[in-house]
Amino acid sequence: MASLRASRILPNLSRNSIRPVFYKSASIPLRTVATYCPPTQAKAISALPTNVDPSSEEYTQNASQMKPLLDHLSSLTAKIHQGGPPKAREKHLARKKMLPRDRITALIDPADVPAGGIITGVGVIEGVTCMVVANDSTVKGGTYYPITVKKHLRAQEIAKENNLPCIYLVDSLWSWVLVRQVVPMFPPCLTKVSSSANKVIFFLAGPPLVKAATGEVVTAEELGGGNMHSSVSGVTDYLAVDDAHAIVLARRSISNLNWPTKPFPPPTSYTEPLYSPEELTGIATTNLRKPLPIHEVIARIVDGSFAHIYGHKVGIIANNGILFSASSLKGAHFIELCTQRQIPLIFLQNISGFMVGTDAEREGIAKNGAKLVTAVACANVPKFTVVVVPVIGAGNYGMCGRAYSPRFLWMWPNARIGVMGSEQLTAVMETVGKAVDPELRDRIDRESEAVFSSARLWDDGIIPPSHTREGIGVELDGCIRGEE
Repeated sequence: MASLRASRILPNLSRNSIRPVFYKSASIPLRTVATYCPPTQAKAISALPTNVDPSSEEYTQNASQMKPLLDHLSSLTAKIHQGGPPKAREKHLARKKMLPRDRITALIDPADVPAGGIITGVGVIEGVTCMVVANDSTVKGGTYYPITVKKHLRAQEIAKENNLPCIYLVDSLWSWVLVRQVVPMFPPCLTKVSSSANKVIFFLAGPPLVKAATGEVVTAEELGGGNMHSSVSGVTDYLAVDDAHAIVLARRSISNLNWPTKPFPPPTSYTEPLYSPEELTGIATTNLRKPLPIHEVIARIVDGSFAHIYGHKVGIIANNGILFSASSLKGAHFIELCTQRQIPLIFLQNISGFMVGTDAEREGIAKNGAKLVTAVACANVPKFTVVVVPVIGAGNYGMCGRAYSPRFLWMWPNARIGVMGSEQLTAVMETVGKAVDPELRDRIDRESEAVFSSARLWDDGIIPPSHTREGIGVELDGCIRGEE
């Protein structure tokens, strides 16, 4: 057979074709990929198909069950966006101060949209992806609850992992405590650039404490006013006349940071999924016993339904129900490949645990399941997790749960999470001859809901199924640009 020379081969990897095209020659016949492999194998290298029928009874039922959850999510989001009670908001505005969300809107670039008494989010400022942390003084004067501290620390952890500069919009008094103790709180000043509004006062100890400790009589303005810190102490770099001026100065400072970013060329083009992400509302199920076709989810979040997200190459780990021994080995091997090639990993949790029983134990589920968990823990590439169904049991560990440090972890409104569900608890208690306390069962159901989880920062937020692609894309772009 005549040899094929590379100069005679023209690759034609268009969107609708995976076949190389060969120049016609007198000595070289026209060949296609079908010449070298069976048609069934050639068809296997194709975009994901779909079997979803939006007019089917199952789709309609799923959508109707999801609607109350989405409405409840929208209601909670709107309530959180209001901040404190109307009286506190009116008092805040009467002082000619901007509301915290208005400050964030003014700070970040247009078209970028980034609530414990603190607002955190990722946004682009002067072309630089930043972590923004803003106190909401309409909620108990911006004081810190334990959950506020937890949320603040989580924002800093995300910024550190993704090499993002932190922007603090400080408007806080002290920590809110319910016991007799004094915990003074002052704004963080050890930043690269800081500015203070004309009416801002901050100090380590106020005038009463200074007088008690040293006998010195001093006013709050003299002790820690904006003029003093900007012209004498040097704690701040700029003195702004009001909130709006401070925002302008902050944007200017960020533009001059020369923040280092990885020389990674952003994708110039991408294709939308072949199937509408809006259909995920009817695909998602609230029934733990009813499997979710995970291929249908993947087909609605990746570019052209072929494993890129907004132009970024990703590795997707998704399961259809229980993890078997072979499933664990397959997942561990794939994670190792992506880690070697520095490809970010997307975990779609559609799992009800590891397989149990005599056959599973003889196949080494304990050993092979541990291999999967180890691979997840050791993967040093960006990891993102989306919980798309109720997840009960240890399968959460193998699919990059919270303890395995995904960059971001989101939940769908229908999702639940827990070590044991109420049905499993009932079965276990009946096996040992004991009755289940109805109050305990109701508590387990309530505390496994996505809203309960998100309110305690066990995840990074609840997103509608149709927003999954957008959410992953935004954070994926930010973390890749910020990689050192």
